Amino acid sequence: MSFEAAVHAQAIELDRLSLEMTAASGTGHPTSAMSIGHIVTTLMFSSMRWSPDYPNYPTSDRLVLSEGHAVPAVYAAMATLGVMVGDADNRRKLTVDDLSTLREWKSVLDGHPNPMEGVDFFDAATGSLGQGLSVAAGVAKAARLDGTDRRVYCLCGDGEVREGQIAEAMDFIIDHQLSNVCTIVNCNEYGQADRVSGQQSPQVLAAKFAAYGFEVISIDGHAPDQIKDAFDRFTAVSADPNAKPIAVIATTIKGWGCPSLQGGGWHGKPATGEALEKALAELNEARIELTSSLAGTDQFTIEPPAQAPDRQLPSDDLLTLSEAMRELDMENVLHTGKFATRKAYGVALRALGATNPDVVVLDADVSNSTFSETFAKNKDNADRFIECKIAEQNMISVGAGMSAAGKVPFCSSFAKFLTRAYDQIEMGMNSGANLKIVGSHAGITLAADGPSQMSLPDVAWFRSLSLTTDHRGNPGCYILQPADAYAAYSLTATMAEYEGMCYMRTLRADTELLYSDDHVFNLGGFETLAQGRDIVLAASGIMVHEGNKAVELLDKAGVSATLLDMYSIPFDTDKLLDIVAANGGFVVSLEDNYGGGLGSAIADALMESGDGFELAQMYVQRIPKSARTPDEMLQMCGLTAQDIVNKVMALLGVPV
Repeated sequence: MSFEAAVHAQAIELDRLSLEMTAASGTGHPTSAMSIGHIVTTLMFSSMRWSPDYPNYPTSDRLVLSEGHAVPAVYAAMATLGVMVGDADNRRKLTVDDLSTLREWKSVLDGHPNPMEGVDFFDAATGSLGQGLSVAAGVAKAARLDGTDRRVYCLCGDGEVREGQIAEAMDFIIDHQLSNVCTIVNCNEYGQADRVSGQQSPQVLAAKFAAYGFEVISIDGHAPDQIKDAFDRFTAVSADPNAKPIAVIATTIKGWGCPSLQGGGWHGKPATGEALEKALAELNEARIELTSSLAGTDQFTIEPPAQAPDRQLPSDDLLTLSEAMRELDMENVLHTGKFATRKAYGVALRALGATNPDVVVLDADVSNSTFSETFAKNKDNADRFIECKIAEQNMISVGAGMSAAGKVPFCSSFAKFLTRAYDQIEMGMNSGANLKIVGSHAGITLAADGPSQMSLPDVAWFRSLSLTTDHRGNPGCYILQPADAYAAYSLTATMAEYEGMCYMRTLRADTELLYSDDHVFNLGGFETLAQGRDIVLAASGIMVHEGNKAVELLDKAGVSATLLDMYSIPFDTDKLLDIVAANGGFVVSLEDNYGGGLGSAIADALMESGDGFELAQMYVQRIPKSARTPDEMLQMCGLTAQDIVNKVMALLGVPV
């Protein structure tokens, strides 16, 4: 009985602190936090193996708070335990006094969990609901690859479980036999606006998880012995890959311990004034009732994590593209003068797998099109290839979890299909995830498949991330658009070496080889392919090849054009401005996607310079339809070499 009383006492203390910190902040979700007080207490003070002094230790058990708005309960536990917080230069123990800084600008206690804001007890930024279980699965999958017995707990809300990504994560956990993930559903019956649907009742959720293949344990989420028994059962099976994963369906009360705060109307609403005084009095009554048997010697014992295994460091022995192709008995392909960037990406992954043991490759059922399968076909890499099936949102969040566990995840799919995971990608950026996202079949030139398969708004969206600064002081995301196989191969290796998020577009068709093994491609760089004096053609991806044709046509018309391969956004602005100035101040941007991408980036650079430059942007300005060939598609969208010539002549005021 003493353990039960001790949990009640500590949970009530966490509830009190949750009430007081949200009242001091004037914002937050105290009643949601109070619904998980007993679960958080049992986890953080008893069931989890971890160290408050080293909360992000490589073998520590992990807690992913998918319902991130309930974080005051976890902050309260961290302050009680004195968990280390802050950045590398300012580490200190969190105190109870710190809780009053909840949601302040300079506080480490963000409104929702975020490891990059100084609380690395967490693995990922959460709060955009439905993503945490995928993150937990990624952490667990990485633990299996590392051969550690790390256990991962993920706490989700009942209303949140309606999100489709939860179903994707459930499938993934079963597919990959991740019995080291414990899914906990906090069934407190209320969402934000009203009660949750009956489809999210404890009984229905238990049936759903069982149908997916989970072992379901239904408990009273405020009964300490039931909570402990459920976690003990998880501990017993977590190391057995043949065991069913555990799902704990916990029936709870939103605002537990405070009848005056229960029911609807209190979501995201702190209690203040008389309401706070009444709630604290009610909690005190609960304390007296539930902890009368608590002995003075009762205490919790946190088991420390296991010693971290030695990690194998990456080597510098990466093959060149020619060497890698020779190893695959494909060197003759390069002699044809054409090779698809998507295929070069696959070759690069295979080579990276041999030199960097932390590289993992995730795909969403299109690995034979993205050519990420080339990585898996090497038996030494095969266990680091993670098939996520048709579930791009889950794939990105799993990648974020694997990044948190020290992996370098490459997430591949059709560029078009990645658009449905924009929220997950942004949350990965917020989390500081070291994600490498690669979209194949980019742009309009896959032609016959039509616009449902074409990535057209992607460059503009990713460029918006590139305009912000991440927590390391770098662009939030680099956008890479290699024009040939050598560039794709080199940039894949460059992405692996860089700590931060990158998005690379690859092309379906075989394209002309422009470079060689000797070329070096850097984030933020671009290449000059033709040196002129009258105008600059600044192109990306497939449009570099169309620009090359236009340079020849312009030369015959007496116009000397400079051709730039703008393979990176952001790019070296000063260098670009110098080149444009040397070409009369005229520039035409060329891209095979909707506007807001490369052309807009160049426009910003020209505008900020304050000089009298002139820019014409060429991009996709209509919704395409199917066409039989890439050339027809370029013609349909006004992006052929002749269209470029016409645009140049108009900009220069030269009759065609």
